[in-house]
Amino acid sequence: MNTSDLSLFIRIAETGSISESAKQLSITAAAASLALKRLEKELDVQLFIRTTRQLRITTEGEQFLFHCRQALESIEQGRLSAHQVQGKVGGELKFSVSSDLGRNIVLPWIDEIMDQHPSLSIDLNVGDSLSNFFLDQVDVALRYGKPEDSTMVAFHIATINRITCASPGYIAEFGEPSHPEDLRKHSCLLYRLDSRLFDNWEYMDSSASYKIKVASNRISNDTDIVRRWAVAGKGIAHRSLIDIAADLRSGKLVQVLSDFQSPPVQLYLLCPGRKQVTPAVILFREMLREKCSELITAY
Repeated sequence: MNTSDLSLFIRIAETGSISESAKQLSITAAAASLALKRLEKELDVQLFIRTTRQLRITTEGEQFLFHCRQALESIEQGRLSAHQVQGKVGGELKFSVSSDLGRNIVLPWIDEIMDQHPSLSIDLNVGDSLSNFFLDQVDVALRYGKPEDSTMVAFHIATINRITCASPGYIAEFGEPSHPEDLRKHSCLLYRLDSRLFDNWEYMDSSASYKIKVASNRISNDTDIVRRWAVAGKGIAHRSLIDIAADLRSGKLVQVLSDFQSPPVQLYLLCPGRKQVTPAVILFREMLREKCSELITAY
């Protein structure tokens, strides 16, 4: 019995559509329909009731679906165990990463790890919304902040300082803030995630803490756009250190308000469940911890 046919059957049961399942698996609807018929012939049972308007799983199909999922999970766990014994890391890893980290930081790290493990393939999803974690069926996601969902497996990668920064050109034209309160007189570059706007910037020194609601004429849901605006001299940004480390080293950006500290951010590698914690995920976890530590130490 073809495991590809079994995987297709599970996908059809989940989507309720042969054409949608075919699209997700990058095959034609005709090929998917043929594979389903082949599976039904091998089992000698009807798995779905087909009409012109809908596709409904049969009682027999529901029974087979339960055992089919268990069988494929068992096969996958066996394959992973065999690779662990041999020291191999392979297979496909669907990896989601935020825009700035993905484009500017993590991409060369992925190339490095794939050069070391030729059997590994990566399906990379770049975007800031965690909803993609579920919609795009990714195996693992790199995100700031520990998730509220306790069913997720969250590996802590690094504790990273937030840096307030601007380009030398912006500072020459508009001046450098010497106190958090001065930010109210500047154009600040803001990031929005879904409906949440990050316009409250927090600081502290030895004597007090400050929460400043900043104003801006530039807002983006893409962290890389915010960084690029800062480099272009369009305003002041408040970013994690590793997001802007290269720009700080090159002099494209300079830190402002260095006498004040902001609460650090936590970087996590997230999996939807324990079964997604494969040798490839463990390999990525250790690589990310090492590389992030090097970046933070170098600054």
